[in-house]
Amino acid sequence: MTIGEVVADYVCFRQSMGQKFTSCAHLLRAFSEAVGVETDIAEVDPRRVLFFFGRPVTCYWHRKYHTLAPFYRYAMSRGYVSSSPLPTTIPKIPPRFVPYIYSDEDVRRLLKATVSYRRIHILLEPHTFRAILLLLYGTGLRISEALSLRMADVDLTESVLQVRESKFYKSRLVPIGTDLRGAMAEYAAVRREAGHSEMPDCPFFSGRKGDQLTIPTVQQAFRGLRAHAGIRRLDGARYQPRLHDLRHAFAVNRLVTWYKADADVARLLPKLSTYMGHINLSSTQRYLTMTPKLLAQACDRFERYAKTGDGHE
Repeated sequence: MTIGEVVADYVCFRQSMGQKFTSCAHLLRAFSEAVGVETDIAEVDPRRVLFFFGRPVTCYWHRKYHTLAPFYRYAMSRGYVSSSPLPTTIPKIPPRFVPYIYSDEDVRRLLKATVSYRRIHILLEPHTFRAILLLLYGTGLRISEALSLRMADVDLTESVLQVRESKFYKSRLVPIGTDLRGAMAEYAAVRREAGHSEMPDCPFFSGRKGDQLTIPTVQQAFRGLRAHAGIRRLDGARYQPRLHDLRHAFAVNRLVTWYKADADVARLLPKLSTYMGHINLSSTQRYLTMTPKLLAQACDRFERYAKTGDGHE
């Protein structure tokens, strides 16, 4: 049988057991295309398999391996192939990625730098860039969610945003605080003065000509902004601070605030998960990096619990 046929059989097999198997199916189809869809599964060249895995070794490398390993076990159990062409030695998984948690001072420097980080603002104007950063830091939205907001989705009277069919195809309402509402109202006023359309389906965050901003445009601008503001990490991590790290900072700051207020964090975590658009608590947990500030608050809570037994268990 061809690799394409066996992939199709395997996907049907996994889905027949009630699994969605969507992302793995995409990866397996990409693999079959990489080695040749019409190639007999018994003749797949191990060198082409290694080329598909790529270099350097990343978490995605391991994801490919752990998707293909059960696929080849399935193929061998049915006699389609006698052995697996996958690597026999599995490299160590790279160190866990540690996000950068922006401090309040970092954010102030970024906002200030929006005016001067480049001489000519071709697509992303300073007031728009500033508003986007404030929204990401104040709500923890994904950049895709922020740029997808339409005029009809931003209700500044009720201080609520409607995020439509974001990741996992879920929609949700995102309340915003008074200060952030004021900042968005200021941006909306500047946007209006610039003559941008206020039709319900027009993008809330628009480019110089009122057009839709793209994620690569904002990400590239942010890299220049971060460098201009002099914000960089010195801990030897693989990546410099990213735009997406503002979402991590939001989650950590919210948790620190709850700890300081002596709130019942265990009860509130599901609400944070819903607010951020996660499908479960484990997704939110990945955002709660143990920063020194968060660690201090957690230790203080534990110390009080150990002495009094009152730790909001």
